[in-house]
Amino acid sequence: MANPSAHLLGAYLKDCRARLDPASLGFSSARRRTPGLRREEVAQRANISATWYTWLEQGRGGAPSAQVLHRIAESLLMTEPEREHLFMLAFGHPPEVVYSAPDWVTPRLQRVLDTLAFSPAFIKTATWDVLAWNAAAAAVFTDYSLLPVGQRNILRLMFCNPRAQARQADWNAVARFIVAAFRADATRAGAASEVTRLAEELCTLSAEFAALWRDNDVRLQGEGTKRLRHDPHGIIELEYSNFAVDGRLDLSMIVYNPVTTADADRVRAVIEDASRLKPALSVGPVTAGKASEVTLQD
Repeated sequence: MANPSAHLLGAYLKDCRARLDPASLGFSSARRRTPGLRREEVAQRANISATWYTWLEQGRGGAPSAQVLHRIAESLLMTEPEREHLFMLAFGHPPEVVYSAPDWVTPRLQRVLDTLAFSPAFIKTATWDVLAWNAAAAAVFTDYSLLPVGQRNILRLMFCNPRAQARQADWNAVARFIVAAFRADATRAGAASEVTRLAEELCTLSAEFAALWRDNDVRLQGEGTKRLRHDPHGIIELEYSNFAVDGRLDLSMIVYNPVTTADADRVRAVIEDASRLKPALSVGPVTAGKASEVTLQD
């Protein structure tokens, strides 16, 4: 019985092959009956048998290995979404994640943060490094621009910064939760080596972190509430939502909103206080020249 997935895979490979310009890849464009690369040219670029590749497109080549499929994707100049679709057709799951620590956000995404004038918000990586933030976050949480880049990490602040610790009205519960959520985020992103380095360092710096890390608790961040002390304004209660950044699986955006009108008034007062102390309250950095389109999904 024919395998429908094999035929879908073959048809997709054929379509991707047809989109490529042979001349731009060093092949002659002369005497071609159909657009794009020939099967043997794809096989040559992927360093596989032309006969086997032909069978694969015809739905009778058998299941390829992940390594071979990666080489075929490279040979066809596939984007990451195209590569993921290729793996879904072949195996029913996306390719194994290889984590690469991001160090920038697009200007468009920074502008999204900046429109939230009275809602603290920031962009964090899978290892919980803060990459970008708005003025409200700088006032209510911490002014990340005053920290060295390597210290703009939520876990470092939570466990190694006395001022950040004192601001948490429910430090024990929050600390336990963020360690568990961090473990889930970083593992999902394939950041095992980065997690190991950070966890080992924090275990030597904080006995509290070491104890929580040994518990192996795992949670999803999702939505929730946070209570912060802000003298002389008192306790500010914020509800937060976690948004994935479409096309950037290594990034997420956290937006905090005041729970009550009284909390909103306190947030405004904190922001006004910070503005008086520092008129140009900083927002997160944006690296120019990397302006790929970014959208958000809840």
